[in-house]
Amino acid sequence: MAVTLDLESADLPADAVEVGRIADAWGIKGWFKVLPYSASPEALFSSKRWYLQPSERGAKTFSGTVLLKIIEAKDHSDTVVASAHAVADRTAAEALKGARIFVARSSFPTPEADEFYWVDLIGLDVLNREGVALGQVKELLHTGPQTVLVLSYQDGDVLKERMIPFVGVYIDAVDLSAGRITADWQPDY
Repeated sequence: MAVTLDLESADLPADAVEVGRIADAWGIKGWFKVLPYSASPEALFSSKRWYLQPSERGAKTFSGTVLLKIIEAKDHSDTVVASAHAVADRTAAEALKGARIFVARSSFPTPEADEFYWVDLIGLDVLNREGVALGQVKELLHTGPQTVLVLSYQDGDVLKERMIPFVGVYIDAVDLSAGRITADWQPDY
């Protein structure tokens, strides 16, 4: 039996950030489980407009980008559960399984002073105190006790990686408007 979802076609916002995916249905009233990509999924809680795209694999019950208007999203055990206006029952929720969730970056809550969203750090140039370029932030890793910046840099013809702990003892300043991080780090570390 094919499921028809009444989802509104939409354009993905220019500042869209992928924040999770729909794991499965939850209960019988149309709620669904979400696997957030962040340990602190505030973006899922703060936005009432989620943009979905089908997963790369598996059954596709919709195509392109659709807008899902959220009624409620909340913590539940080790995941997030949510309900939406267009998802009335378990069958409709099951049809969304695997969908990728995007939220407009502009709808993220404002971070506290000296707090940053990882998505804002990716692509920043990292220089040391002497002004030597150490590389560009390619990704961040959560290692448990701390977060680590993974930088990519060119060494002759070879693209290499360098890791710097993202902690106050090594990071002097983050200037998002200038696109730069200053670190107490040397190229030969």
